[in-house]
Amino acid sequence: MEKLAAVVLSMPFGMIFSLTGILINIIQAACFLIIWPLSKNTYRRIVGAVTEIFFLVMIFLRFNCLRGARMVMKKSSKYLPIYGWANWFNGAVFLDRNWAKDEGKLKSSFQELKDFPGSFWLTIFVEGTRMTPGKLLAAQEFAVSKGLPVPKNVLIPRTKGFVSAVQYMRPFVSAVYDVTVAVPKGHPIPSVKRFLKRQPSVVHFHIKRYATKGLPESDEGVAQWCKDRFVVKDAMLEEFRANDTFEGKEIRDFRIPPKKSLIVAIFLSCIFSIGAIMLIQRFSLLSNWKGISSLAFAVAFDAILMYTFIEYTKLPEQGKVQATVDGQAVKLH
Repeated sequence: MEKLAAVVLSMPFGMIFSLTGILINIIQAACFLIIWPLSKNTYRRIVGAVTEIFFLVMIFLRFNCLRGARMVMKKSSKYLPIYGWANWFNGAVFLDRNWAKDEGKLKSSFQELKDFPGSFWLTIFVEGTRMTPGKLLAAQEFAVSKGLPVPKNVLIPRTKGFVSAVQYMRPFVSAVYDVTVAVPKGHPIPSVKRFLKRQPSVVHFHIKRYATKGLPESDEGVAQWCKDRFVVKDAMLEEFRANDTFEGKEIRDFRIPPKKSLIVAIFLSCIFSIGAIMLIQRFSLLSNWKGISSLAFAVAFDAILMYTFIEYTKLPEQGKVQATVDGQAVKLH
């Protein structure tokens, strides 16, 4: 019942999201077919601008970098309707999680960013997957078998993609930002469902900047640097679990007025609402079974789409796990 309530609650937003997304995808596809062969930079500027409109519908915080936001994502995300398509046109990198297939794809994608028109952010989740109790247990057992530090709050990083990113983009990327995210005890994990219900979540971020020129030069050095950061990150999260805060300078209650996203959301809501009313009146969709069936199909599509997004973005609950050392169970909290 809770899932059903969340889907029903999200449907008004979902309709705006769907219509905006489909329109954006059509514009992106047209630009890809017509403008990309003529000018990559012009394509990027136009697609970045229209993708920003799409992102502004989804969020209420803005950091003046939405059109330059890029992510390294798993391949299945590409097939997620509207959102996955929008990210593909906007230049996201989709991986098979098979290094033989991904190495060349990463190299060409990173090199494509060399002449990117403007600033950009590239987000890489070095763990390569979401953390679950089962995956954490596997990481702990692997660490024990290899004599590595046993993680309690993070997975062991997969460094090949990160090393490629650093080495290929070192000449034109000035810094790497190590971001650690934590939710205090007693607070729910953020989710699309909570967002749609307008339920707040408390999230702490620890961000540290490392100049690219200060990173090791060799592939092995960069890989070890990344692994060392995760050891530090694990200790930091362990301390956070005890104190509900990160050490160091902290900015509390950081907010950015959502004026631009609010204006875009209201404008699109008005446009699509007026358009829907005119469409219903023009074709008398409420006066015959064919019209009613078409409206029912649209509502069903909206409900399925929002259910898919809620489930796809849901984070797994974290729990206690245990690793085994020489056949003996060792509890790790």
